[in-house]
Amino acid sequence: MWEAKLTQAADFLRERDDFLVVSHVQPDGDAISSTVAIGWMLHRLGKTFAMMNEGPVPSRLRFLWKSGDIMGCGDGEPERKFRHVIAVDCADFARVGPAQRWFEDGYDLLNIDHHPTNDAYGSVNLLRFDAAATAEILYELAVHMGFSLDADIASALYTGLLTDTGGFRYSNTSPFVMEAASRLLEAGAPGPMLAEELLERMSMGQMRMIQRGLSRLAFSDDQRIGWIWVTSEDLEETGASNEDLEGLVNYPRNIEGVEVGVLFKENGAKSVKVSMRSAGRVNVAEAAKHFGGGGHVRAAGCRLTVPLAEAMEQVIAYLRKELEAP
Repeated sequence: MWEAKLTQAADFLRERDDFLVVSHVQPDGDAISSTVAIGWMLHRLGKTFAMMNEGPVPSRLRFLWKSGDIMGCGDGEPERKFRHVIAVDCADFARVGPAQRWFEDGYDLLNIDHHPTNDAYGSVNLLRFDAAATAEILYELAVHMGFSLDADIASALYTGLLTDTGGFRYSNTSPFVMEAASRLLEAGAPGPMLAEELLERMSMGQMRMIQRGLSRLAFSDDQRIGWIWVTSEDLEETGASNEDLEGLVNYPRNIEGVEVGVLFKENGAKSVKVSMRSAGRVNVAEAAKHFGGGGHVRAAGCRLTVPLAEAMEQVIAYLRKELEAP
């Protein structure tokens, strides 16, 4: 069955041309690495394609092959539209964001993803929910299609695996992930450099946001829920960017006895992005889905269109009920 799905996805790439490759809004390591990995495959096939995202490529990922070619959506009307679309690492169609404006009516879409909340919104769907990252699925697709891996795609795929497994520390680090990582290192992925740049190095903006966030660290009465909140003013005052918030949610989650860590990020007067991390007792994918989001059992997110204080009240109340359930 899985081999047939890989063949179906391979046929989508081989039998069409002039593609638009998109990933989710506010892209992370797996989203950007998956975008350029698909671009690399299309380039090897001699296809024409464009890559697009609602948000800028995080600075720490700009070393990846052709990442500088990933276009922003812009606010105006598209100059042209695409019939053939490939969406990578998008848990649901809404996560594509404003890039949807670049899709032709009647478009065909190849949906490649590993999030359990994905509802198979593509014309063709290559979904494996036990994969650690979308990059893992793309590694399988590249091997299935017989590509000879070079350092460019190896670095991209290794980046996706490294970031979505927390440096090969999370429970999604399977034997197959380690096997794939080994093959990617053999193909030229610079493992130590990638670990240094993606896991160790910290910007001054990130450090300032950690300081500010930890000063507000709060807990439920039983200390099983811990949360941090940041505002738009925090970003402006510290000179930080959205990418500097990555990993902040892990601070409350990593405290002994905490079952769920939450980061609330204010985006204007009535918009709050919520990131959740679970120790395993609570399925935060279901919690995120309750609020219109999605993700994984232990890592998920959503967006609420309410003021920050109300978003915090609603989400913490829901998580309390989940922890009280038998």
